[in-house]
Amino acid sequence: MKLQPDKFDVQSINGYGPGWVTIEGEKTHASLVISAQGERFEWNCTRFEELSPEHFAKLAELDAEVVIFGSGKRNRFPPVAWLKPLIAKRVGLETMDTAAACRTYNILAGEGRRVVAALLLEAD
Repeated sequence: MKLQPDKFDVQSINGYGPGWVTIEGEKTHASLVISAQGERFEWNCTRFEELSPEHFAKLAELDAEVVIFGSGKRNRFPPVAWLKPLIAKRVGLETMDTAAACRTYNILAGEGRRVVAALLLEAD
């Protein structure tokens, strides 16, 4: 699906599909973290089963009020114990499939929120 906002002044997701996203015209097939504040880096996982507490601890280091976790092709929840660093910093976490996470990130980023999207990109 291609997304075409009127105009974004923040880093936005322009399109997504199975195993890929396009950010600011650059297509990637690797899981990544993106923030409305301009941060973008690989998230070093290709499957939900590869996630660990360290993946979520890294998210707590970012300046966010909410993290949108795109859990791949379907909605899956990380163990609550992994979220302790986010809870300690009072950062909210919303979990949804990656397609929904892309759409939600764009809406919140467009509203000027301090949002981070952690997107698990699973190949077919």
